[in-house]
Amino acid sequence: MAVIEGVMMRNKDDYAVAVRKPNNEITVGKFKYKDFSKKVKLFKLPIFRGILAFIDSMVIGIKVINYSASFFEEEEQPKKAKKEQAKKNDSFITALLTALAVIVSLASSILIFMVLPVLIANLFAKMIKGTFLLYLLEGILRLLIFIGYILAASQMKEIKRVFMYHGAEHKVINCLENGFELTVENVKWQTKAHKRCGTSFMFLVMFISLVFFVIIRPQTLLWRILSRIMLVPAIAGVSYEFIRLAGRTENKLVNILSKPGLWLQALTTKEPDEDMIEVAIKSVEAVFDWRTFLEEAANEKEQSKPGKKSEKERKTGKTYGSSEYSVTRGKNVRGARKGTSVTSKDTAKKEYAAAAEITIASPKTAAYDDEDDDEILKALDKYLDFNDED
Repeated sequence: MAVIEGVMMRNKDDYAVAVRKPNNEITVGKFKYKDFSKKVKLFKLPIFRGILAFIDSMVIGIKVINYSASFFEEEEQPKKAKKEQAKKNDSFITALLTALAVIVSLASSILIFMVLPVLIANLFAKMIKGTFLLYLLEGILRLLIFIGYILAASQMKEIKRVFMYHGAEHKVINCLENGFELTVENVKWQTKAHKRCGTSFMFLVMFISLVFFVIIRPQTLLWRILSRIMLVPAIAGVSYEFIRLAGRTENKLVNILSKPGLWLQALTTKEPDEDMIEVAIKSVEAVFDWRTFLEEAANEKEQSKPGKKSEKERKTGKTYGSSEYSVTRGKNVRGARKGTSVTSKDTAKKEYAAAAEITIASPKTAAYDDEDDDEILKALDKYLDFNDED
């Protein structure tokens, strides 16, 4: 997740925010994430886990944005004011303000993207015959309002920089997932597109809501508005499951449905400069040991060679399937060693230029269960952390 002059990365129960301060120094804050689904098992189930992820993303988002903004407020506040402010900022008040901010953000989002399209479409109710066309118009308006909102926000200088940090975030993740060492040079030429992006998630919320509301057709305006509000959690849950699936499969239909969200990322991700990439790398390093990750990938690659047995095979005497880390299923397999690759850098660049999205590198082995199979995704997921501990 991109914040004010920084990037947030999350790995399991930890998340870190790296921010470049006005004096050009990079500061990194590391925090613990409390997983509510560990207390309430219901939120480990499909759809319900998406509802929790949606709320979590808003809560954590507000926290990390406030954290990053604090470094720039420090430059403007006199010393006495800082001390007085520090006394006021106890944990209870902070928690209360965060809760209030989440409520206001959620309410305003529902009002703009769910209720407003209903009211605008209702103005054409007398001119349009048939509820199907009316609800289709409502869905199209919802998408247009969402895209218009992003376009308007992108015109602000501060938001443009946030979008550049967003691009740095994606590039760093893609660099790791493709088995390259995290250096500024390696990160620079990676793609900005990423299937598990929050932009794609929000686009899916808009698109899936169109499908929901074309099927569910309350006759009165009041019930139409109420249904839009009440179905937000369900729509968020379904959208989450699709994003999660998109990050794990190369199914042609799923890839086609993912493309609009990837295209929309062209508006929310911009090319970062080297300083921004450096910040993103620092954020990853605070929560994820990428060097060990690459070494283990290289070892798995080595052990998968014909005639060589893995440690698990030597102990059990059983033979398991290959555990190669592949970028494109059925195509080139990259060895993740110190940023090197079986495929050359130039060849890889051509592959990325030809592809509209990044394909996720995930281990595939017959010996692993579903939880092990998703270990890379669990380690690298950010913004919406796709937990597979269910």
